[in-house]
Parts: sequence; C-alpha cells; structure tokens
Amino acid sequence: MKPYSQILVIDDDPSNREAISLLLSSTGYQVQSAASGEEALDLLQQNSFEVILTDLFLPGISGIDILKKVKEDAPSSSVILITGKASAETAVEAMKSGAFDYLTKPLHFERLKVVIAKALEKTQLLSENFYLRQQLRGKYRFDKIIGNSLAMQQVFSRMEKIVGTDSTILILGDSGTGKELVAKAIHFNGNRKDKPFVAINCGAIPAELLESELFGHIKGAFTGAIADKKGKFEQANHGTIFLDEIATMPLHLQMKLLRVLQEQEVEKVGGNQTIKLDVRVISATNANLEDTVKRGRFREDLYYRLNVIPIKLPALKERREDIALLARHFVQKICQESGRVPVTFSSEAMRAMEVYPWPGNVRELENVVERTITLSDGSIMEVADLPTDIGQADAGSQEPAIACPKVTEQGIDMPQFVAGIERDLIHSALALTNGVKARAADLLNIKRTTLVEKIKRLRIEA
Repeated sequence: MKPYSQILVIDDDPSNREAISLLLSSTGYQVQSAASGEEALDLLQQNSFEVILTDLFLPGISGIDILKKVKEDAPSSSVILITGKASAETAVEAMKSGAFDYLTKPLHFERLKVVIAKALEKTQLLSENFYLRQQLRGKYRFDKIIGNSLAMQQVFSRMEKIVGTDSTILILGDSGTGKELVAKAIHFNGNRKDKPFVAINCGAIPAELLESELFGHIKGAFTGAIADKKGKFEQANHGTIFLDEIATMPLHLQMKLLRVLQEQEVEKVGGNQTIKLDVRVISATNANLEDTVKRGRFREDLYYRLNVIPIKLPALKERREDIALLARHFVQKICQESGRVPVTFSSEAMRAMEVYPWPGNVRELENVVERTITLSDGSIMEVADLPTDIGQADAGSQEPAIACPKVTEQGIDMPQFVAGIERDLIHSALALTNGVKARAADLLNIKRTTLVEKIKRLRIEA
C-alpha cells in the first residue's frame, strides 16, 4: 500500500458510507466521503484522489456519470463501482466506461482491500508513466535543441514541417552533432509521441547479431536462441524506430530491411510467419551515403527509400555563433546537476573555444565544459583551465581574413555581403560579452544605439 493514499467513498446510504470509510481509514488510507454525486464532483475539483469507490445508483448524478467525469479529468485515477442491483448489462457498461472493477453488495472487506490495493498499483503506474512521458516531451522539445544560427534555424524549420507526418527521415551529420536528439524531438512532438521510441546503433552490434536485434528470432533459430525474442522493429510497432549509423549495415541485411520498409512487415530469424507493422523509420549516418552507394557498399534502392526527407545537421565549426550559447547552456546544466555555484567563462576562454575546430562537435563541447568545471575551483574559467589543445588553438590563431569575392561581369550583391559581415561581427561581440550590448558596442567601436539598430535591422536574436 502506498502511504497516505487518497480514497473517495461515494454512497447515499449513511451506514454503508460510514462503515466503508471507517474500515479503509483503519487500514491506513486517507479517506473522504460524499453522500451524492454533486458533492463528490465538488470534492473531485478540490482534491486529487487515487481511487474513487462509488455506488452505481445515486440520486441525480449516477456512479457512471462520475466514472466518465473522472476518466475525462483524471485518467490515471481508478474508479471502483459498487451496487446492490447487479446485472450483466450494468457490469458491461461500467467496464466499457473505464471502471477498474465492479463489486456487489454486501461487500466482503478482504476482497475490497485486495481490489483497492490493485487499483492503487495501477494508478501509481499510470501516474509514473504520465510523468515520464511529460519529462520526455519536455526534454525533447524543439527549444531544448540549442542554436540561433541560420543553419540551425533552417533545421528547426524543416523539423516543424515534418513533425506531424509519418514520412521516413534521413538525418545526416558528423558524429556529435545531435542526430539522435533531433530524432527524439521529432518523435516526442509528433503523432506517435505516446508510442515507443526504439533506437539501435547499427554500427555497435556485430553483423552476425544485428539481424536478430532488428527483426527478432524464434527459439532454436541458432545456437543460443533459447527463447523467442522480439526484434527492435516489433518493439517499435505503432511508434518510431531510429536506425543510427545506417551506412554500416551489411549488404545482406540491407535487402531484408528494404523489404520490411516496403511491405511494413517483418519475419523473425528462423520463422516463417510475418508480423504486420506500423512503424515510422528515422535513420541517421555520418557517412556520405551517395558516395557509399557509388562504391557499391550501400543499396541504391534502400538509399532512396530512406532518403524521403533529409535533414542535414551542421558541424559545430559551421555554426560558431552558437558556441557561446551552447557553452552557457552546458554550464547551467552541469552546475545545477552537481549542486555547484554557477561559473562563467572569461572572454579569452570563450574566444579560445570559438576558434577551436571541434572535431567532436557539440558532444565534445559538452565534455570539455564538464571537465573544465569539474577540475577547476574558481568561478571564472580562464584559458589555462581549458584542455591544452583548445588553448593552443587560440594562441596560434590569427584574425581570419575576410574572404572578399571578386566582382565579375555578373556583378555582386554588395549589401548582402556587407550585411553578412556585420551579422558575424555582432554575433561574435555578443558572444564574448555574454549578450551585454554596451560592452559589445565598445568592442565594435560603435554606439550602443547603433548596435541595437543593427540588431533589429539584421534580425539578430540577442
């Protein structure tokens, strides 16, 4: 029994109501009671009950009406109906309306305790599942994917267009760019958000085991197959499967995967029965699949089947204006998780991170921020606190020369080119000053009002 579980008893018979309430209270439950459906609805608006025990036949608002109202407003709560006039019809109606159980008078108290215990177990499980779903939705909201750069805004725009569809998606990007994070955001914001999200890294599983992991097997299919096993596709039924590092899949499995995608059905290893599926497929790779196809290592027909809607994630070095934003996000996250007083990076340290090439992309940045915070005692992280290669990258860097395009006979869009330079300079200045416009204006040797005007004109998020 969960301590202090809240139970509501509804019965228009005072003796029944008081007897049930007294017995449940003596067992350790927190019990409130109501003499009518109207009184019960008032209590339900004011309090949260895990179990509602209600008489079926009440004057005015009936037990079925209360059941339907509870299922509408508090679907995780369990409703147990009791009646002295049992019939098959009322029992069927009660169960169809969502009742946890249906008991007849006179009540057997030991039986009632067992039913309530089971109802509380179910209520707790539903509540936990609801909480976890809410946590997942919150964790994988679009705004949890950090980036103000033009490249990331284009990614967000594409995600918004496809999130409500069941289209097959191919996510392209270097390792550490957040491909699985994008896949989860699409799933948990889409039509299948309450269904399974199943991920599998095709490159992390030996080729001889991958077929069984993807499609399942039957008992005795091979040595060690001591029982039937569901594959990832079957586990993801009605939801989404995420096939990471799809380019590493062996050719003989690519053919079977193609058939699964075409027929929406799977056949277990060693079996001869097909299982119908309804699965959204999101795959990802850090390889150039077109080149892999040309080299004969990836089936062309499978490539076109997977590449219905591509999403290209930029490398971190292609979105340097997001580095300061990401670093501040990781600082806040890591300090909060570790219970440490928030720290900041000095402008020199931030510059060092902005010129570093980040071959491991966002994942490497997060690891560096965590390592720096963990190994440092101060409140301001300096260049000396960063890993040596990052500090050296800054020391050896020169101010990059502006790549000035040559004017040809076709002409050049000079205002657009100049606006692009201004936008990059303002992004860098704001990053170095943690968004303080007055300090950024000083770095750019312009007035603050001029900077604010340029931010508005260039539509820079500051």
